Amino acid sequence: MVLELIRLELLKTIRSTSFAKSALVAIFLAFLALLLLSYVVLLGLVLKQLIEKGFDSTDAYATLSGVLVYFFLFEFMYRYFVQKLPVIELERFLHLPIKKSNIIHFLLGRSFVSPLTLIAPLLFSPFAIQEVAPRFGAGAAWSWLFCILFTCWSLHWLMLWFKQKFEDSLIGIGAVFALLLIGAGSTYYGWYNLGSLIKPTFDWSLTTPIPVAVLGVVFLVTYRLAYTYYYKNAYLEDLTQEENVRFVNQDLGIFSRFGLAGELANLEWKLIIRHKKSRTYLMLAGFFLLYGLIFYTNPAYKSETGFSHMFVFVGSFITGIFMLQFGQLFLSWNSANFDFFLQKRTGIEALVKGKYLLFVVTSCICLLASVPYAYFGWDILLIHVATFLFNMGVIMHLVIYLSLWKPKPMDLNKGAMFNYEGVGIAQFLMIIPMIGAPYLIYLPFALLVSQYAGLLALGVVGIAGILAFPYLSKISIDKVLQNRYEISSSFRQEL
Repeated sequence: MVLELIRLELLKTIRSTSFAKSALVAIFLAFLALLLLSYVVLLGLVLKQLIEKGFDSTDAYATLSGVLVYFFLFEFMYRYFVQKLPVIELERFLHLPIKKSNIIHFLLGRSFVSPLTLIAPLLFSPFAIQEVAPRFGAGAAWSWLFCILFTCWSLHWLMLWFKQKFEDSLIGIGAVFALLLIGAGSTYYGWYNLGSLIKPTFDWSLTTPIPVAVLGVVFLVTYRLAYTYYYKNAYLEDLTQEENVRFVNQDLGIFSRFGLAGELANLEWKLIIRHKKSRTYLMLAGFFLLYGLIFYTNPAYKSETGFSHMFVFVGSFITGIFMLQFGQLFLSWNSANFDFFLQKRTGIEALVKGKYLLFVVTSCICLLASVPYAYFGWDILLIHVATFLFNMGVIMHLVIYLSLWKPKPMDLNKGAMFNYEGVGIAQFLMIIPMIGAPYLIYLPFALLVSQYAGLLALGVVGIAGILAFPYLSKISIDKVLQNRYEISSSFRQEL
């Protein structure tokens, strides 16, 4: 039965109209995976030396075993953002005369065949050979290594269950950030050492295979947990339902005052909440609001004469993060229904203005959410207000205009991590106006007059751009109308 499923998978790949493109992408990704895994192997080969020099340790084994818990916490974090779920594949198999249990076993087994599965053995096997085997014996080295592998691989099954049950919910995000705070904060503030809680297990594995057996059972239990959940919910309507329909369909009343553009902005908001990729961008925007803590609390950026020029970039990033993320794929978000707006008399104009309205509202929310940064000084609040005005008056138009250069289609139901659908050269060029444009206005005044004069210049230019909004937005609207048939044709291409 497994061979039959593999055969069907191969037929699906070969018969695809985009087989050549998919093959080239697969070859590139395979090369990239091999390159990254080779770096992991090199790190494993020098891990012993790095521990001895970096931690100034004479016992590399004891040091590594004491910090392994942080590796597991890190693995939990990157698996949450990187590891893909096998849910989408169900729709290709559920209608076939194949036992549902075989389908679930096949999908779970295929998800295990991943570069993520190889990271732990490639990283810790050289250390086991170089350090553990000579000191404690080959049997102890194998026992210690399999304890690590079973722990990492258990996280694979646990993450499949966790992401399917809690992903994009407040519980899921809260659990991930709680683990991050517990892992980093406990050691930084000296509350307790998490490493000391797990180290005895690995020490015990050097003298007895019992820990290996226990962790092997944990590995099987977590697999059973994932399998049971997927088997019981192996219906597309169960695995894709939203956890809070009322929230998903919630309107933002402020948009109702702006006519058709406001209605489309409200619709855009609903689509952001409903779809996986856009919802991920929204959550990342909330996370990046904490970006200022990296700079505003860093003594390296303290200045006795004022504030660091770097803070202008930080303020621009914080107050416009969602606009910059969402705006870089301005029309790609609507690639599936772009033809609908073409049929409306003023559909394209309303669509573009609705997106403008959405960016203004979300940027205002970001500005208000950043007000607590005034705790680090009123200068920070002035920077945020000035950069917010400049974002609304200038940067927003630059980002949108660049995003209209050959927009590409994309699938909104796929995650944002390592998903480059809709991304072209224009998306990479947007970093230039984001970083350079504010400094073109700010630096001449800051260097010749004062930093506050530079902020004033930013604010004045931003206000001028806001007042000129009807004329600046018309440039983007006209560009869309000019290329609407070319854009529509590109959106009909198969992903």
